[in-house]
Amino acid sequence: MPDIEYAFLADAASAVPGEKFSILGGGVNQISGPGFPLRHPHLALVVGLRVTAAETDREHDLRFVLLDPGGNQVAEAGAQVTAHGQAQGRDVVLTMAIDIWNLTFPAPGEYSFRLLVGGSERKQLPLIIGTTPEGPYVGSHAPGARPDRSYDA
Repeated sequence: MPDIEYAFLADAASAVPGEKFSILGGGVNQISGPGFPLRHPHLALVVGLRVTAAETDREHDLRFVLLDPGGNQVAEAGAQVTAHGQAQGRDVVLTMAIDIWNLTFPAPGEYSFRLLVGGSERKQLPLIIGTTPEGPYVGSHAPGARPDRSYDA
């Protein structure tokens, strides 16, 4: 069964199967805003699915589920994907960038993206949703904290 080689959240991403992928703001693990429900306009879920040579040229069922802190489903998506094998019989990493638009988080807490392959959970990505008085902020820093923005010339 295929496995997840890598998976992460980003502000935006673009992927073409069999080629490089591009990301903007990769490594998102928390989102903060001034109140709830909190609507976030866009996230990208980047997934690299490792498919062995024996598993190529067959359909594989992928499912992505977002759970709230209580384990209730907030959102989900699914797809059937097929990785085409290399002539040399090597494993293939099928890279996907899934756009997630207008997610609404009803309350703060630790949410979790669950990635399933063939009905079996293969990866979990935590996503902390918090409040901050400064307004919306996405990133890998604590709510309210800002990265150093000074640059040397």
